Amino acid sequence: MEELGFGNLLVVALIAVGAPLLVGALRLGIPAPVVEIVAGVIVGPSVLGWVEIDVPVEVLALVGLAFLLFLAGLEIDLARLRGPVLRLASIGYLVTLAIGLAVGLAAAAVDWVDDPLLLAVALSATSLGLVVPVLKDAGYADGALGQLTIAAATVADFAAVILLSLLFSESEGSNTSRVVMLGFFVAVIAAVAYSLRRAGRSMRFEALLERLQDTTAEIRVRIAVALLVAFVALAANVGLETILGAFIAGAVLSAVDRDTMTHPHFHEKLEAVGYGFVIPVFFVASGVRLDVDALFASASAIARIPVFLAALLLVRFLPALLYRSTLGSRATAAAGLLQATSLPFIVTAAGIGVEIGAITAVTGAALVAAGLLSVVLFPALALVVLRERRSPEIAPVRA
Repeated sequence: MEELGFGNLLVVALIAVGAPLLVGALRLGIPAPVVEIVAGVIVGPSVLGWVEIDVPVEVLALVGLAFLLFLAGLEIDLARLRGPVLRLASIGYLVTLAIGLAVGLAAAAVDWVDDPLLLAVALSATSLGLVVPVLKDAGYADGALGQLTIAAATVADFAAVILLSLLFSESEGSNTSRVVMLGFFVAVIAAVAYSLRRAGRSMRFEALLERLQDTTAEIRVRIAVALLVAFVALAANVGLETILGAFIAGAVLSAVDRDTMTHPHFHEKLEAVGYGFVIPVFFVASGVRLDVDALFASASAIARIPVFLAALLLVRFLPALLYRSTLGSRATAAAGLLQATSLPFIVTAAGIGVEIGAITAVTGAALVAAGLLSVVLFPALALVVLRERRSPEIAPVRA
């Protein structure tokens, strides 16, 4: 058996430690994942050549991606998705896809992509895990701005993950067979969710969980991880993308675990496992894989970065105009900027697109670079817009 080395993983782990320290010490005002991806580029084959993707890094990066989507699904609050909020968010996503498809067709016309729909889907998501903290920290999460933006991000993330799994899975089979498999997948999910909800109502079982949850057993965390692995394995076995299983696992856990009074630190523990261990490996590995040489090989390649950044803004900002009658101009502009903030899904979609040959490595790298810039620029600009005037635009949406 080939001996596994941990030299590459050590460098990745050191970057995972150093990135948030650097951001905090210098008060850079950007999320640590941006620094992690950039650092991955620097230590990767494109620059210094210190790190390559070997088995330990590959495995942990894959687990990190699954955990990232799992925690994104955990952010979903189905209670918000109803009435006028759900209607506006759904219409907005349809507009997003229409604009994105137009952008994809334009990109295909100049041979930047082979599949316009993949680009449309890649541009259609919003980083829910990045947007929610921004809104909470600014005090807007519970008002109309927060309701609409979080609902739109939830619908966009959910739909984008499903579309990517259905239409661009690497597994063999027609789209019809994938729809059938998706139906089977949904049926199993419903059965699991029902079983979990029934189990949660058992006083004896709940008492057992309470007794073990804060011991070395960490039973709630183990159940959550088992649910994540089970749904990822199920998605893979029925021919869907594993990211769908991870995302749905988080959404199911969020739906059945609404009462957290008896386990207030449960979600914090899950975030500690994800953001403290495996998720940084995914981001650093994404930087290592980024083909920077191809990206900067020509002026045409470099030009794709601002074009895709503008496309991301166009695709996600324009649908926010639907909120103008509810929010007013300033809050609508802020919502549009926040909706255009996207990185994890773009990294995932670009990687899948390159693997299946739907986009080139240059286009994939440009998409990731545009996603990085969106995370750096758009939330900051949204906060600048909101600071200009705090107004009653944050009042809750009424049905």
